[in-house]
Amino acid sequence: MDKSSLAGVLIAVGGILAGLLLEGGKLAQIVQPTAAMIVFGGTIGAVMLQFPLPVVLASFKRMGHVFFDPQGDPQELVKVIVEFAHKARKEGIVSLDRELDKVTEPFLRKSLMLAVDGTEPQELRKMMELELDNQAEHEERIPQVFEAAGGFSPTVGIIGAVLGLIQVMQHLDNIDEVGRGIAVAFVATIYGVGAANLLFLPSAGKLKIRIRTEQQMREMILEGVISILEGLNPRMVETKLQGFLAEAPAPAESREPSP
Repeated sequence: MDKSSLAGVLIAVGGILAGLLLEGGKLAQIVQPTAAMIVFGGTIGAVMLQFPLPVVLASFKRMGHVFFDPQGDPQELVKVIVEFAHKARKEGIVSLDRELDKVTEPFLRKSLMLAVDGTEPQELRKMMELELDNQAEHEERIPQVFEAAGGFSPTVGIIGAVLGLIQVMQHLDNIDEVGRGIAVAFVATIYGVGAANLLFLPSAGKLKIRIRTEQQMREMILEGVISILEGLNPRMVETKLQGFLAEAPAPAESREPSP
């Protein structure tokens, strides 16, 4: 569970609803199924028009990654690769063939399989980097779906508001109905702007981070397998892989000039 995403949603929605209630409003005033149907239906339709259906479906499947981090502990992955390096150094690279069935990470499994089959390091790097590039090109479309939805939903919300005002104009003889109808009409705008800024655009940003992290893990895996294939010392393999996980250094503290 990503506590940041969950807390962010709760704080954002809670703050808006609390402000509404403090101003004397009621929750029922902004619960309008018709407005929600217009905004979300129109937004999804526009997104499906812009992107191929497989990309849209893949983005919906990835929606859960906003609130749940699918990546395991990267240190555990480093530990596994270093263990493979020790085994290959002692028993030869072919000995890793018996370990393939235990590997669940698809990219690591494929890289090790090519290494065990006797692929040269340069050729293995070329093949797997091509796969990395293809995966990156496919995955970068997923955040774009949510970015597009964030652009469409406010405009669709305005369309919903105008449709509501058209209905209001038919009841100008009843001032009470006019006031109530105008309030309902603008709920569609709230839905459109709120969905864009509280759901779609933040989700796109979080998915970009998730996808980049996954790409870095695959790059680390490739570097580790090639290092094993080249016969690098396991300790050096671990040091190299830890470089992928190192956090950015903290700003250096200002030092007083030495006397």
